[in-house]
Amino acid sequence: MNRETICARIEEIGIVPAVRVFSAEEALFAVEAVSSGGIPVAEVTLTVPNAISVISELAGKHHDLIVGAGTVRDLETARRSIDAGAKFLSSPGLDLEIVEFALKRGIPVLPGALTPSEIMAAWRAGSDFVKVFPCSVLGGPSYIKALKSPFPDVKLIAAGGVNQKTVAEFVMAGAVAVGVGRDLVSPEAVRRRERHWIHELTRRFLGIVGEARAQAAP
Repeated sequence: MNRETICARIEEIGIVPAVRVFSAEEALFAVEAVSSGGIPVAEVTLTVPNAISVISELAGKHHDLIVGAGTVRDLETARRSIDAGAKFLSSPGLDLEIVEFALKRGIPVLPGALTPSEIMAAWRAGSDFVKVFPCSVLGGPSYIKALKSPFPDVKLIAAGGVNQKTVAEFVMAGAVAVGVGRDLVSPEAVRRRERHWIHELTRRFLGIVGEARAQAAP
């Protein structure tokens, strides 16, 4: 998949699960459970032990899976992630060197940004999406809605505070996608290897996003 295809697929699905667990084995299980449940996109955060190896294994085994690296904070980690097979890079903040590097490698990049100045800088640098993180601290859906007024063309991904109760509000406020962590990738479900539990959560989130988009459509 090329950069354009990956971006289109992320936007189509509208959900980017963030896998932040305690072992490589848990991460492999979580990503495969989310994917088989209907969301073939996952961000493996680099806080996971041996995260690069996890990304490499997933990329090698599941060619239709869009597995990315999350919490990317420096160029060396970005390079290792892409070399391992990461199909996108996500960071908690805005580092223009990482954005530039990802674009040179033809990899979608989702930098974190919070203020209007950071969002403007990220978009001007060529970012495919801008991850508003942690948007809950500034009002959640209302903040996304406020940002869409000056930035109608910027593809915002809402992250931080997204759960089953708020996800519809984020979508209707203008987020093209949402980043969801433990409310989708339940730590308890992962610990107990409850695949069906995660499948149910993916089904619920996909349904809520679909309904919210239908309501928001002109």
